[in-house]
Amino acid sequence: MVDTEKEFDVLDMNNYKVEKLPQKEKTGFEKYMAIVGAPLAIIVFILIYFYSDISFLNNINPDLLGKTALKRFHEVGSAGFSRINYAMLAIAVSSIILWITEAIPNYLTSLILIVAMVLTGVTSEIDAYHQLGHPVMWLNILSFVLASMLVKTQIAKRFALWFIVRFGKNATWIFFSFMIINIVLSAFISATTAKAAILLPIFMVVAAVYGARGGDKRNNFGRNLVLQNLFQINVSAGGFITGSGANLLAGSLMAGALGGQAFSYQKWLFAAFPLAVILLLLGWVISVKFIFPMKPEEKEPQIEGGMERLKEELHKLGPISFQEIKAIIIFVAVLALWATDTLHGISQTAVAFLGAVVALTPKIGVVKWNDVDIPWHLLMFSAGAYTLGAGLSATDLAMLSVNSFYDGLGFSANTPFWVFYVFLTGCMLFSALIFQSKTMRALIFIPIAIGTAQKFGYPVLSLTLPVALLIEHVYALPFNSKPAALLYVTDQYSWSDTAKYGITMLFVAWIVIIVWGETWLRLLGYTPNGVFGLF
Repeated sequence: MVDTEKEFDVLDMNNYKVEKLPQKEKTGFEKYMAIVGAPLAIIVFILIYFYSDISFLNNINPDLLGKTALKRFHEVGSAGFSRINYAMLAIAVSSIILWITEAIPNYLTSLILIVAMVLTGVTSEIDAYHQLGHPVMWLNILSFVLASMLVKTQIAKRFALWFIVRFGKNATWIFFSFMIINIVLSAFISATTAKAAILLPIFMVVAAVYGARGGDKRNNFGRNLVLQNLFQINVSAGGFITGSGANLLAGSLMAGALGGQAFSYQKWLFAAFPLAVILLLLGWVISVKFIFPMKPEEKEPQIEGGMERLKEELHKLGPISFQEIKAIIIFVAVLALWATDTLHGISQTAVAFLGAVVALTPKIGVVKWNDVDIPWHLLMFSAGAYTLGAGLSATDLAMLSVNSFYDGLGFSANTPFWVFYVFLTGCMLFSALIFQSKTMRALIFIPIAIGTAQKFGYPVLSLTLPVALLIEHVYALPFNSKPAALLYVTDQYSWSDTAKYGITMLFVAWIVIIVWGETWLRLLGYTPNGVFGLF
């Protein structure tokens, strides 16, 4: 009998490449969701599109209401909802059901969504199809070009290995090392999935060194390391407007609400970066001290010479090459232009274009097009989300829904600001337990926050910016984001582990954003009187 235990080298980074990770089988609940997802989406679509709200009018005697009024009711419905609004609502709800249940691939849901909006007359073909050319879509594509440059030149691997070898002397410093690595990479890479793919082989080897091999050989060091990396990959991205496409989309939506006044890189950095650092530190304390406390033996390397293997991996890279130096220069230049956008006026997407052009230019650049790894299925999924957002905007469904919701609950101009602040930030955070897409959450909740502020006469950013700062909190459950799904496959933790840590951190983030609004955002002038007006 072959001893597979001896064949598998736990310290070989090649064993932890994304393409070599085993496919995680769906659980019973996940299988059930996938089975009921498609028929449920179809039923919901039919009920909303054909019968929602105004079906009772079919039983009304035309003489009672008058033919003209009855016709108007059929066209408009209640609360100002037109047939187009109901079509948009039907498409949105059924698409969300398909995305959540994963009854069909997410990119296929997006393609169905796009054509459904055209066939139901929600939007024109030009408006539906041109979302693939959205500036944020281009930023995503170009970010994968720049990320591929990091992978090909191995500068990201060199930096991460050097940092771990240099500072990872014990368990505590290993956690801090990955925290810093994630922050640095977030400044350059706007694709959280790409960051996860770059770091996964490194922290898996570190986990193995400390005795965490997954499955029946899990330990709290491995749980802490992988779950904190998942938390850090997402939350550190929230510190930069270029940290993800969803952040940039939120910035674009806020700029539109401000009459085209751009929301700059610096403004986001000042408001978000300190918040991200505080949350990362809290995530570390809560994880290692309370949720997954480590035994003394788990804080020490379990494999003799394990850290030496990391040194060997670093040594194999050899001296830093001229190609790596060029990659560093390109990235530093891109970051510098992003950070000074208010001085030169060049958008983040245009800057990424310039960086990608230089990186791809023969003899000057460092990467060829065939070396670029662009996950087109993710981009198709994003295109569907942007198309849905365009439809919500075109039909004014978000504003109509906001008005109906608040009117139904009896909210008025006398309702305290803190009620809206606490409610909207809570909705944004805990929606992450349902929605798989950060882009989708941005497209839904940023317009709602804008509409709420406008309806009740508050400054747009007083509610919208705090909601936007919470876009990246997608780490609680394995299906909440692509990095979450990717890292769950490592088998270093269970569903209950990630739920326990993730949901705890969602509540912590809710408390912190409330304090943030009362203090730092007030100091910056976004919440003029704070949340509760305590100071």
